[in-house]
Amino acid sequence: MVTEKNVIMDETAIRRALSRIAHEILEKNKGIENCLLVGIRTRGVYLAQRIAERIKEIEGVEIPYGELDITHYRDDRGAEGSEAGEPGAQTVVHSNLTITSGSSGIHDKKVILFDDVLYTGRTIRAAMDALMDCGRPRMIQLAVLADRGHRELPIRPDYIGKNVPTSKHEQIEVALTEFDGKDEVYIISNREER
Repeated sequence: MVTEKNVIMDETAIRRALSRIAHEILEKNKGIENCLLVGIRTRGVYLAQRIAERIKEIEGVEIPYGELDITHYRDDRGAEGSEAGEPGAQTVVHSNLTITSGSSGIHDKKVILFDDVLYTGRTIRAAMDALMDCGRPRMIQLAVLADRGHRELPIRPDYIGKNVPTSKHEQIEVALTEFDGKDEVYIISNREER
């Protein structure tokens, strides 16, 4: 079996996609009033942070963001340990949700949830369960860097960096500088040797 790895988004493409998503969020929500960005740990957190920084560049206003640990809400993985948030950051902790200063919680907020790759929808379902345990948002919107299809649940993103139709034998991997040392999205395919 031969494994092929093809880059489908480089650093420039990721930056452009996130910039477009930031503009789409501002347009759809008519600004950032009552908005909260929430990244699903791990890479979704960095995407939410980058969008918050981009929105600040565009609007000149800070938007609160947070991180969500869905470990205990997953139906397809065993329990894993969770790590603490950034040292020194002012935070409000609501069970599995940590929010940077500037927000008192998710009640009556427009929550924009971030994940790196959307596949079956099970991660997003778990994230919505975790959010609902933290309060009652006005609405939940979904932003993903890559949508690869193959949904098992009726979940559709509001903001998409790139649609990448895949077979079930392919994988989409996201590498972000903050966690992996580089920005790259690639598709991994396994083929039989001839």
